[in-house]
Amino acid sequence: MRTYDVAPLFRSSVGFDRVFDLLTQAERAEASAAWPPYNIEKVAEDEYRITMALAGFTPDEIELTQHDTALLVSGQRKAPEGERQYLHRGIAARTFRQTFNLAEHVKVTGASLENGLLTVDLKREVPEALKPRRIAIGGTQAAIGQDNAPAQIEGEAKAA
Repeated sequence: MRTYDVAPLFRSSVGFDRVFDLLTQAERAEASAAWPPYNIEKVAEDEYRITMALAGFTPDEIELTQHDTALLVSGQRKAPEGERQYLHRGIAARTFRQTFNLAEHVKVTGASLENGLLTVDLKREVPEALKPRRIAIGGTQAAIGQDNAPAQIEGEAKAA
């Protein structure tokens, strides 16, 4: 993989530290991040889904933790009761730890484990205070909430 020098970007940008950290982390990505296999899909405008193949794991052997903008999925198989003798063991039962970096305001809305597939549903929920809002010009009234109505100029309103 190529290495990128993001130092010049620090000179002309403010507040993008998280993006630069993600670029730096991508260079150091571990090869073990490929197991267990997973899909990331965009379900709707602000909804996403992560699906992980976890054959043989039960819900109590999997742990999901969201801390700020990181989602940690880890699993550890419990020791089976009774000793089994395998002639071939093709289903992996190893411990795993997978971290997903989430954008700000992305929250886990649900998780399920069916047929060996762990599905984690995510949704971006931007707080009302951070959504774009219209600000009146020349008025003393403070802009409250979000006003997406088209602006009318006084002269055009009288002409109509």
